[in-house]
Amino acid sequence: MAGAIIENMSTKKLVILGVTLLLFQALAFMVGGLIAPSPTSAVEYLTTKCVDKDKDAPKTKWFMPWGVHQCKKVKTFDEATAQKIEANHIVFAAHIPMPKKEMSPWFQFILVILQFDIAFNMNNPIVDGAVVTIDASLAYRDDLFSEWTEMAHSLEHRNLNCNFTSEKTTENEGRYYGCDPLPFMEVGSVAHKYYLINIRLPVKDRKTVNNGIGEIRDIRLVSIHQNGGFTQVWFAMKTFLTPSILIIMIWYWRRITLMTRPPVLLEKVIFALGISMTFINIPVEWFSVGFNWTWMLLFGDIRQGIFYSMLLSFWIIFCGEHLMDQTERNRFSVYWKQVGPIVFGSFCLFIFDMCERGVQLTNPFYSIWASDVGTELAMSFIIVAGICACLYFLFLCFMVFQVFRNISGKRTSLPAMPKARRLHYEGLIFRFKFLMLVTLTCAAMTIIFFIISQVNEGHWHWGDRTVQVNSAFFTGIYGMWNLYVFAIMFLYAPSHKCYGNEQSSGQCIAGDGGATSGEDIQLTTTITHVDGPTEIYKMTGKEAQE
Repeated sequence: MAGAIIENMSTKKLVILGVTLLLFQALAFMVGGLIAPSPTSAVEYLTTKCVDKDKDAPKTKWFMPWGVHQCKKVKTFDEATAQKIEANHIVFAAHIPMPKKEMSPWFQFILVILQFDIAFNMNNPIVDGAVVTIDASLAYRDDLFSEWTEMAHSLEHRNLNCNFTSEKTTENEGRYYGCDPLPFMEVGSVAHKYYLINIRLPVKDRKTVNNGIGEIRDIRLVSIHQNGGFTQVWFAMKTFLTPSILIIMIWYWRRITLMTRPPVLLEKVIFALGISMTFINIPVEWFSVGFNWTWMLLFGDIRQGIFYSMLLSFWIIFCGEHLMDQTERNRFSVYWKQVGPIVFGSFCLFIFDMCERGVQLTNPFYSIWASDVGTELAMSFIIVAGICACLYFLFLCFMVFQVFRNISGKRTSLPAMPKARRLHYEGLIFRFKFLMLVTLTCAAMTIIFFIISQVNEGHWHWGDRTVQVNSAFFTGIYGMWNLYVFAIMFLYAPSHKCYGNEQSSGQCIAGDGGATSGEDIQLTTTITHVDGPTEIYKMTGKEAQE
């Protein structure tokens, strides 16, 4: 028979392997559910209204909401009007984090969402298509006494989307609009202990800047960062899994190269899948704890995109190689119609990511959601990506159905075989079908994870419809990918056992030979003219050809 471990290993050993992998899968979920905290934390800040009336002060002057050098404050705009303080002299200040706390590199990123508190006023309503011009500045320092260092400064525009549910009458003046939260800032690393945000809303009547935006009472900021405890658990998982996948990948390819025949396409794709899994596993994030690498978020997205495209392509080729006849299989060009859209979709993901996080490397206040065109594009992308992911899964289910039907066509000849050979083939078919069902389950979980990740990444832009993702889901899916890749490389590696016809058909590992005794003795195949990793691979190829 073919020399793959999935066919040579005894049923007892396969059951032990399956139970072991299942226990590790449960452990991956429990690590996230019982040990790791929630992936992110959100802290709300009410900005302080500081007064800037010193015309001779340098432009880099920073306004602290509290502390020894705190700014001069006003509680309301009515108080500012009474003191003849103009809107151009008001600076909204927020300090991250709260007093007596520090930020940490373990937080990985800072995402800030802006929320306006706008009161209804008959004389100053929000006009249709209102746009807020924001003069935003960000500074940092690493102790409570040193001077602030500017990190970024930008003049940004945000579209207001507010609704007033009550009637617009004099009696309802002072009631607040319901405004959608706005994307404000994203920093790809947390290399400093303290951050200071200063926001100005410049008013220029002649240029109609910040006119028709209503009566702004307050600005609230919501700061979101990754929890340090989750980061440590995540890094620990990567550190543990990296050598595991790397070792099995080297072991797998060594066994492939030891065979007397060249590797087939399926074996090459399995090796490529192992490389992509290793690439996403390598815990380079450890360096982000000690270095100010703001590009780590973008690099992480690129790594995940490469793995997604490789995994989705592998499933297509894995099923296709069990559908093609011997004249068509083992050629990557045959799959351009299926793999091409996956590569194109991955490239679109990369371009979309570069349009936002790529620009944020130099301007953390930039957001593709800031404009109407960008918002429609981003929303359309999320919806289309979800639909394409579902269509891919349906297509994969169809391919698996075709494979099962292909095998069933061959199975009709089993009753005519001797009992021992018939039981042997039935065992191989059951093992292969079980592996295909596991593949479908893994694909379904991956598609669900992809859709939820896309929605969750932009959930502040979906209004009140948010998605809460538990840490167990992250660690469980990540563990599932590693266990699946590990199982595929192990089960499809050539076995050290070698029987009869295989020594002449190239299925043996060089230097191995001879039969074994006991329950591991298997029958040889009569389809010796078809090269492939498993007997099911050979059998489906011959059935397709017939």
